[in-house]
Amino acid sequence: MNYLAHLFLAKNTPESQIGNLLGDFVKGYLEQYETIYSHEIIQGIKTHRQVDCFTDTHPIFLRSKNRISNSHRRLAGIIIDICYDHFLANHWNLFAHETHENLDVFVQKIYIILQKNQEILPEKLQKILPKIISENWLTSYKNLSGINLTFVRLSKRLKRENNLATAGNELIKNYTEIESDFLIFFPEVINYVKNLSNIKSG
Repeated sequence: MNYLAHLFLAKNTPESQIGNLLGDFVKGYLEQYETIYSHEIIQGIKTHRQVDCFTDTHPIFLRSKNRISNSHRRLAGIIIDICYDHFLANHWNLFAHETHENLDVFVQKIYIILQKNQEILPEKLQKILPKIISENWLTSYKNLSGINLTFVRLSKRLKRENNLATAGNELIKNYTEIESDFLIFFPEVINYVKNLSNIKSG
């Protein structure tokens, strides 16, 4: 799962949304962050990690990865994460009608929350936040041009040599099949997160 999906799966509170986003930026044991972040932010980071584990071992996600050609197979997990955000953005109203605003309103609220809480964000996220907002990364996932730019950005961030910049071709070649996978998978991860919340509150 990528940024947009993790934000969608968070509880509809600023702290949970921050925590679910921070899962990509905070590494190691969470005990070391208990003096920095609130309990709800820590819970959001935990949820992010649990969603990643659920996703990475799910047969539908694995099926999507196997659709990626050998030339990009080494980075198939990253590629499918981004592709799933593309389909979430395009099918937003299918999943968000009960729990969220439309995509544009939701994304603008997220940007405001992140700006208001900049001082507690990891340095890496603080540095890219102005670009995230000015280039409207979260909404740009709807378009193939935005997905292509995302792959280019990620290719530059990876330390090892890679061909991620051309991964948009994988989405184009397998568009219908990956979309079908996503539409089956995403309700399952929504239910997984609901069950996590029931266990925590039970």
